[in-house]
Amino acid sequence: MTTIKAMPITAEAFAPFGELLTPRAQADRMINEGRCERHHALATVERGGGEAIISIFRSKPVSLPHDCALLERHPLGSQAFMPLHSDPWLSVVAPDAGGRPGAPLAFLVPAGMGINLRAGVWHGVLTPLDRAADFLVVDREGEGVNLEEVRIDPVTITP
Repeated sequence: MTTIKAMPITAEAFAPFGELLTPRAQADRMINEGRCERHHALATVERGGGEAIISIFRSKPVSLPHDCALLERHPLGSQAFMPLHSDPWLSVVAPDAGGRPGAPLAFLVPAGMGINLRAGVWHGVLTPLDRAADFLVVDREGEGVNLEEVRIDPVTITP
């Protein structure tokens, strides 16, 4: 069994897989009579001919170390996850290797930060740490098969 260490997430390290959903150091502009910072267009919703939908996913927690044995991808659209809780969580992603997942990477995502996975990016299932959690999810609904799941040799993720 392979063991990987979960690393802190950064925009640069996560860039091959998608974007981080977190405010920028400086707001793009002020709105609402100067009461609200707008951090505009943090990510792009890829729809692949469908429509963008908003859902809430409720996920059971895991604790580290954690064995990851299932990866999935959505070839027709992006998928954004924004936590509705105040705890860090885990994001597992993998590059594509000829239509199958390559070597997985694990990122510790801090409380209050979301991610937007590009269309076709292999990723683990939602993984809140230590407590069940809700996530606001923006993804694609429409014609076509937009979910591929693959079992992999388990990878143990450590803190």
